[in-house]
Amino acid sequence: MIDLVITILIGLGGGIAVGSGLVAFITVLGIIPRLAQLTNTSKAVTKYESAVIIGALGGAWMSLGDPALRLPAFFTIPVGLAAGMFIGLLAAALTEVLNVFPILAKRVGVAERISWLLFAIVFGKITGSLFHWLYFYPMR
Repeated sequence: MIDLVITILIGLGGGIAVGSGLVAFITVLGIIPRLAQLTNTSKAVTKYESAVIIGALGGAWMSLGDPALRLPAFFTIPVGLAAGMFIGLLAAALTEVLNVFPILAKRVGVAERISWLLFAIVFGKITGSLFHWLYFYPMR
């Protein structure tokens, strides 16, 4: 019984630490307001913040169990596309806030060809994602 309580406390503590780190990361860097500014939807900042909070809570709740939603592909494809777009926009806002690409281009020595650097990153991400899905989730 004591092992179960200790496991619960460790899991709860780890979840609070990771969640707090994520919230601090998003808040300190101002990712959501910058994302809203880039997409010209500044009036919807509170909706973005609510969506992130609801998504984090929903993801945490779902990770406690072993959910299996057996939905047809025409339901899961739009959800996957929306999740991918959100992650892409979040990453774009992060790189915009931190000015990652100009700094990386200067350090690598390809400042005059920054568009090539961007294409390499995009194609690398696409290739990695396709490899992941085709290797770990092959069609049956």
